Amino acid sequence: MENQENPTIETQPLMKSQLPNATAVLVMGIISIVCFCCLAAGILGITLGIIAVVLGHKAIQEYHSYPEKYTEGSYKNAKAGKVCGIIGLSLGGLWLIGILIYLSIVGWVIGAIFTALPWEVFSH
Repeated sequence: MENQENPTIETQPLMKSQLPNATAVLVMGIISIVCFCCLAAGILGITLGIIAVVLGHKAIQEYHSYPEKYTEGSYKNAKAGKVCGIIGLSLGGLWLIGILIYLSIVGWVIGAIFTALPWEVFSH
């Protein structure tokens, strides 16, 4: 019994864990891009894009603080999710600007039509 070695903490391999929210960041980033394609879900895409960018940034900072604690795969997921979030946020922002321009033009046209009508005919 005395010849057996007791495993110490130093001889046991260090188990690396996943970065917190790395998979969630990737999923939200991808969904933010997909929501851009659905016209009614543009606001949801912008919201998910913001959340993905913020959580991705936090996860990447956590990895840089303790790189030996987390797997490289989860770091890559967090980076990819952050990039997808930025893309989804950009596309959603362009979608929102386009909708605002469209509504402004429609409002201008409707206003021009109503000012051109002979309203005095309708007052009798």
